[in-house]
Amino acid sequence: LIDDAPDPVFVSDLEGKILQANDAVSQLLGFRQDEVVEQSLSRFISEEETREFTAALREVVERGVTRNAVLNPRTATGEVIPTTLNASALRDPDGKVIGAIGVLRDMRELDKARAYAESLIKNAPDPVFVSDLEGKILEANDAVSELLGFRRDEVVEQSLSRFISEEETREFTAALREVVKRGVTRNARLNPRSATGEVIPTSLNASALRDPDGRVIGAIGILRDMRELDKARAYAESLIKNAPDPV
Repeated sequence: LIDDAPDPVFVSDLEGKILQANDAVSQLLGFRQDEVVEQSLSRFISEEETREFTAALREVVERGVTRNAVLNPRTATGEVIPTTLNASALRDPDGKVIGAIGVLRDMRELDKARAYAESLIKNAPDPVFVSDLEGKILEANDAVSELLGFRRDEVVEQSLSRFISEEETREFTAALREVVKRGVTRNARLNPRSATGEVIPTSLNASALRDPDGRVIGAIGILRDMRELDKARAYAESLIKNAPDPV
């Protein structure tokens, strides 16, 4: 299983010595397998990350699994490669944890994709924000600040409940449940309060924000300012209502 795994997989003891590694590890790091096996992980990662890996091993011992630890191993050419580590317990026949089986995921392409997504959010003409599943705002572009009149640092890391009513907070939570279930929600109504206290009618389209394993961890929300549309609708209704002919 280890040899044929498409991802880099290694086995280590509880001191971090590598006991087994597949060819994908060699391809990732540029070392021959005999240059990896029987080596300490500290040969490939920094002192700080070695401590973090040791802490992850303790978590493996206590809980049986640890996920998404960050490691930045150095390759044979000296390049530092961002990876995430999923580790599960290696047990002896008596069930005692004697080491860990680690799966590395190369994050370089994902980091490029994340930077591209952040660029899209930053430069989007509409107000765009990213929230976690509790409704805390993790990212917001300048258009959000322009819409609400708050500085970016007054928006990011805040709960959406700071800007919308309790009832709408419940509606947004329901919208998040729909995002988790269906991957998207459309045309939910939000009426956030601006820095001046003005209530701004908006519609919300939200899509799922997923982690590398495809699990929904939040939402990317796009707001549309409905004030001009509401004015146009009211004007059209006035024309229809006051028209002398049947309309």
